[in-house]
Amino acid sequence: MTIQEIYELAIKKGIEHDFRSSQEIKKNQERVKKEYSKVADEDKEFFDQERIKNPFSDTRILFGNPKKKVKKILVGIDIDGEEMLLAKELKDIDLVISHHPRGEALAGLDDVMQLQADILESYGVPINIAEKLLKKRIQEVSRGLSPVNHNRVVDIARYLDIPLICIHTPCDNMAAQFVNKKIDKDKPRIVDDLIKSLNEIPEYKKASMMKSGPKVFVGSKENRVGKIVITEMTGGTEGSPDIYEKLAQAGAGTIIGMHISEKHREEAEKAHVNVVIAGHISSDSIGVNLFLDELEKKKIKILPCSGLTRVSRVKK
Repeated sequence: MTIQEIYELAIKKGIEHDFRSSQEIKKNQERVKKEYSKVADEDKEFFDQERIKNPFSDTRILFGNPKKKVKKILVGIDIDGEEMLLAKELKDIDLVISHHPRGEALAGLDDVMQLQADILESYGVPINIAEKLLKKRIQEVSRGLSPVNHNRVVDIARYLDIPLICIHTPCDNMAAQFVNKKIDKDKPRIVDDLIKSLNEIPEYKKASMMKSGPKVFVGSKENRVGKIVITEMTGGTEGSPDIYEKLAQAGAGTIIGMHISEKHREEAEKAHVNVVIAGHISSDSIGVNLFLDELEKKKIKILPCSGLTRVSRVKK
């Protein structure tokens, strides 16, 4: 496979596992194309034209020739200078893949958060409320990203001449759907049942053995789960802390997320919903592994690093 083929496969898998319908994604892409057509000629060079064909602004080829053939990759949850130097030391690494966005993909992280509104609507929150609450949060995230040194690791990749890409939301979509399918199958009655169900997933089991597995952050293990919603495993980063009340009103009993800030936790407690935090890096590992399985089928050698717990589900 080439770097371009890996990138396009990531976009394809992200769309296949998106909580939005393919029709909705297509409509969004058409809106982006229309937005570009209205941009003045002198400003077109500043428009991210990749958004027209790629609905995930946090997934990009950051450095390297897209036509390069790939046989061996180094993959991590976070790729920084240390990991790039490791790739150079290991030799024969054709491509480094970061899960968390870097470079322009990190600068555009706020754009992908629009996905959260559709997820919330699918769980019964009126779209007008979801969009209004998210708009404020998206602006906060955008301002927070403004001072970040986005291109630091990209510069290092360029000096070392090692291709670098990041694949974020497509992997998170795959993880969220995987967990959702497992919960639908197991139908846990109380929160403790839910924790046990999650711990049957190898990445969570290994995380629990290292004291970083699924935990109850709001509520108790004895509480009945009610309606389980997976609203905080994809969509860039944490949404609005004001959404928990609306989710409770829509019938949510238990929320599964990757991580939660103290402010968000306090608001969830006020809304009387249970919150189970499955684990950040372990949840990321699930999504990355599901994508890496597709590359393993293509005989690409995979070297995990930077927190990635590699679990292959490819049938030998």
